[in-house]
This record gives sequence, C-alpha cells and structure tokens, in this order.
Amino acid sequence: MFSDPDVIKASRKFICVRIESYESEENQKIVRSHLGGRFENTAFCIIAPDGQKRLTRSGRGPQHISRNFDDVAVIADRYKSRGDILDSRIPDFNSFALALNVSSADQKILLLIAGDEDEIADAGKRIRSVVWDESVVGRFNYDFESDSGSWAVPLSSKSKKSGFYIVRPGEFGLEGEIVKLLPLNASKETLLQEMAASNREYAKRTKKKVYSSHVVEGRKKGKRIEMAMPFGEDRDGDGKIDHRGGVGNRRK
Repeated sequence: MFSDPDVIKASRKFICVRIESYESEENQKIVRSHLGGRFENTAFCIIAPDGQKRLTRSGRGPQHISRNFDDVAVIADRYKSRGDILDSRIPDFNSFALALNVSSADQKILLLIAGDEDEIADAGKRIRSVVWDESVVGRFNYDFESDSGSWAVPLSSKSKKSGFYIVRPGEFGLEGEIVKLLPLNASKETLLQEMAASNREYAKRTKKKVYSSHVVEGRKKGKRIEMAMPFGEDRDGDGKIDHRGGVGNRRK
C-alpha cells in the first residue's frame, strides 16, 4: 500500500510519524496503547493535530482501518495546514546505527549531517529547503551526528571531519559506503544535484529486497543488529515478549 503513488501523494497532507518500536520502553508503551495492551511490530492510527484525539480506530496498518486509502486521506481535508513546510523539523534518528539499518531496510540513500552541535544545528536550518524540495522529498533518510565515533567505523572512514556525507547503506544495514562528502556550506543546488545523482545510481545498482529471502540470507551469514529492547511481540498482552524457539535479537 505504501508504494502506491496515490497513497504517497495523499500522505503528504499528513505529518507521518514512525515509532522506532524497539528503541525504548516509552515507544513500546505508545504501540501498546493503540493495540489494547498488546505489543506488535507495527501499529497505525490517525491522530488530530493536538497529538491526543484519535480520528480513526487503531490497527496493525492502514489496511486494518480501511480497505480504501481514499477514505483515510479525506480526513486531512478537515485539518488544513496553517504553517510553512520550511519550518518543519527534519526527521532524525536516535542513533547512526539505527539510521543506517532503517535506510537499508527502506532501500534509501542516507544523508549524514556530521559536525559539532553548533554546526549541525545551523546546517539543519539551512537544508530544510533541500529536504522538503519536491525532487527529493520522501526519497532519502537523514541523520544528525555530533559524535564521529558513531559513524566512522561502519562507514570505514578515516576522515571524521564535518560535512554532508551521502551514504549508500549496505545490504544488511550494518555498514555503508560514503558516496560523496560535501562541506556544510554547500549550496542547495549542489546538494540537490549530488543527492539526485547518488539516488539514480543507487536505484540502478540495487535490487528490490524480498523480505523472507533477505532474512534467511542474513541468518545464514550471521548478520545481527542489537536493539535497545528485546525483539519479539507480546500478542497476548501479558507484558512479556513472546519469544519463539530460535528467536533472539533481530537479524537483518
């Protein structure tokens, strides 16, 4: 459903929030609140601008709310945007490891913004016009990092200097390749040009993942990602993760 062009177009009327459900107990509590106390990998609900009122029932995904996404999309028409998109914050991740892993799963190029706290704060304001540009919106993931120790090793980078790092995620999201390094004062035009070129090349070289075979291959190769919370689901809602035989930390 989420790859449907009409769904993508309709989703731009909403603020879309993806809960990182294995990154904290607080996040898992949010998921449980939508699933009657159960914890499962995904939950879906449309919430009013106050962040509290639920405008639909909750379910595992939009298909559990309505078989026709058009029925869901019309909700946005009742809440017209009054702000400027350029005032919107840029989506960020809890950690670089998570950013790299999610980018691999999404099969998206990752733009790493690296520098000290002041540098990345300034860069974050300046590149809003890039992030929300129609030519790239929704096509990239972004991560802001002030600690070079978090990304230098997985990117096999000897350089730890500040800059915009265009990163191609590895197959299992445990490492990545620096495609291009641009200075933090790079112009909007330069960034858009380099991001578009990197995305085109990535699309040519990357086959669409088939989840089932991808997981099997990862297990064969011993690929594993450590989560902040134990991997698994609590489908009976007893507050404990239902571990099945042979299941430990999540493997990609």
